[in-house]
Amino acid sequence: MSPAPLHRLPTPPDRLAEVLAAIAPQLAASAAEHDLQGSFPHDNFALLHASGLIAQVIPQTHGGGGAGLQTARRIIASIAHADAATALVLTMTYLQHRAIARADTRWPAHVRQQVFATALNAGALINALRVEPDLGTPARGGLPATVATRVGNNWRIRGRKLYSTGSPALRWLAVWGRTDEAEPRVGIFLVPRPLPETPGIRIEETWNHLGLRASGSHDVVLEDVEIPLDHAVDIRPAAEWVPHGAAQADTGAQLDQQAWMTVLLGSLYDAVAQAARDWLVAFLNTRAPANLGGPLATLPRMQEAVGEIAAALRTNRVLLDHAAEAADAGSPLSMTDSGLLKYTVTTNAIRAVELALQLSGNHGLSRHNPLERHYRDVLCSRIHTPQNDSILLAAGRTALGV
Repeated sequence: MSPAPLHRLPTPPDRLAEVLAAIAPQLAASAAEHDLQGSFPHDNFALLHASGLIAQVIPQTHGGGGAGLQTARRIIASIAHADAATALVLTMTYLQHRAIARADTRWPAHVRQQVFATALNAGALINALRVEPDLGTPARGGLPATVATRVGNNWRIRGRKLYSTGSPALRWLAVWGRTDEAEPRVGIFLVPRPLPETPGIRIEETWNHLGLRASGSHDVVLEDVEIPLDHAVDIRPAAEWVPHGAAQADTGAQLDQQAWMTVLLGSLYDAVAQAARDWLVAFLNTRAPANLGGPLATLPRMQEAVGEIAAALRTNRVLLDHAAEAADAGSPLSMTDSGLLKYTVTTNAIRAVELALQLSGNHGLSRHNPLERHYRDVLCSRIHTPQNDSILLAAGRTALGV
């Protein structure tokens, strides 16, 4: 693993295009090998830190780039076009930085500053660890099995978290858990993890997935890990946590966070589809069967199908740009509309890659070409919260007024 340089200032806006263009080929060069091996791309994050990209969303008042959603979308899309797994890990850090920077955050100021400082100084990554074997996704309700017990001036935490994206490199674990009190409080316990080893934190390399294989989304096991009392950064009575999709009054913070999540994840999977489209265009322009007398790109059938891909990706771009612009202007989409954005963009992205596979045949399914990896990666878009059934149920209820 390459050592990360200390304290990298965020890339200024006028150099962002130059920096992204420079690092994208480096990220793309190792993407297929990391995917094949299921290995975590540590060097990619050293590169992102050295390029001033990890701290882009941190507020300028804390030394960060202060990037809005339009800029963050641009970064994630560029990185995802080169390596979707790397983009997913960075997306999760951006979402956490955005959440804890918000004015209404309950996080203690000194803890928030510590998270930001480690990102600036060492490219530290953070992610929320929420999913559990029995609970499933907390977005559908239920109390977590991860338990925090008060021991003197510390909390002692035990539990297992699944699908912990970026786990080999996370410096901070925002663990969803509950207290063992008679009236349990539920929320976020911030667990520091100085790398490479931290007592009581064990990574079980369980991630052997169809897509995004290099994202390091392994199980994290917490075995009596002790943290200071003030690292219970946001714990509340269980009744105050309303599952996503339940009837609720959407606050500005909820709307903003939902907009950031759906736009960044939508941008990621749309970029995967764009990478698939780019490979297909090159293939159709160079593949010239002997019986055709010219490249496949000259066939009307191919032209029509590529036009359908272009329509899907054009729709995505308009929707994502509009949602990002609205969020930056302080008017994020409603929860229902954010869900529909995610549904529409990911459906279009999957359809675009499926069409590319149909047109390229066996060539597209060969591991010698990146298209089959793009297809495996884009299918993962269906799994992220909110999932399609929740999105459509909420939209249907809104439309029917029930």
